[in-house]
Amino acid sequence: MADNDYGLYTDAQANKKGDRDCPNCGATMVFDPATGGLYCPYCDHTEALPEDPNRRDEVTEQDFLAAENLESFSWGEDKKQVICSSCGAQIVYDALDSAAVCPFCGANHVMKPNDDRSIPPTGVIPFQVSENQAAENFAKWLKGKLFTPSAAKKSARPDAFKGIYMPYWTYDSDTDSDFTARYGIDTHYKDRDGNTRTRTDWYNTSGSYSEFFDDELVFASTRHDKSILQRIEPFYSDPDHVKPYSPEYLSGFISERYSIGLKDGWNVARQQIESKLNGSISTYIRRSHNADRVASLRFTTQFSNITYKYILVPVWQSAFNYKGTVYQFMVNGQNGKVGGKVPISALRVLLAVLLGIAAVILIFWLLNNG
Repeated sequence: MADNDYGLYTDAQANKKGDRDCPNCGATMVFDPATGGLYCPYCDHTEALPEDPNRRDEVTEQDFLAAENLESFSWGEDKKQVICSSCGAQIVYDALDSAAVCPFCGANHVMKPNDDRSIPPTGVIPFQVSENQAAENFAKWLKGKLFTPSAAKKSARPDAFKGIYMPYWTYDSDTDSDFTARYGIDTHYKDRDGNTRTRTDWYNTSGSYSEFFDDELVFASTRHDKSILQRIEPFYSDPDHVKPYSPEYLSGFISERYSIGLKDGWNVARQQIESKLNGSISTYIRRSHNADRVASLRFTTQFSNITYKYILVPVWQSAFNYKGTVYQFMVNGQNGKVGGKVPISALRVLLAVLLGIAAVILIFWLLNNG
């Protein structure tokens, strides 16, 4: 329950689980993407992640139908206050923040949810791209933008990067679809003038199609620009890349709890799967009948054996200012892929259009003049 009308929650102390003090200088150690272990940013001491006998060896799928906490949450409606166990400072966070760094002493805060309605993360994709690598990838990405003004490329200085673990659902499901459609077989022939023509003969068909979908990813937050995030996907969520959740991976980074719940996430996943099935069934029909075209496809799908995982994925987030406008961008913390918004030069676009028109005119002239 909220402590006041502003939805402010109070934790007695920020949970220090996941914090590791450097044995050399006593500073708080952070997760190091380069080594996959812990690193002290003050004295450069490194060490492996501590062993946890209770930690699972792999991330297990959870039964969707057996899940009890299905609802979504809203960003900004509730706040929570924590007291840093290192320096005693009182800090207010959004209720959906699950990990952060104390702005006063740098201690890592891994915070428990305010209620028992939240599903805990089962896995995490650790950062593999460092902040310096993210900055280098951004510079290369911006340099390759053809229509971005040169002045913007030279002056762009991204603000400090924020390393964020963002929430994702992954869903597995068997699908069985019944379909009806028409398929077309093309016949090529020449008319009286010697021109090649195409005639398509159409046939009705129906049948069934089955496919298993593995790790259908759904972004589980409404806080960030989804269009930018989609540009840096995919995140590889197979067992080789997803580690069982451990708070040490969050040390030195920000982490968010999901705001799109398990049920709403499944509705998104279902739409994504049905979109993919449209293409898969069309391909199946073409191959089955050696057809050239498919039209009027209709299908209904039964989903079964649905399982899910709740995982945290790594993203570097930053922005740069050009002529008073802020342009946000993100870097995939797993593979370094960059996506974002950039200034566009109208003059460069116009020149490209004019050059394209000139090229078409030149080709047309050459074809007509031998």
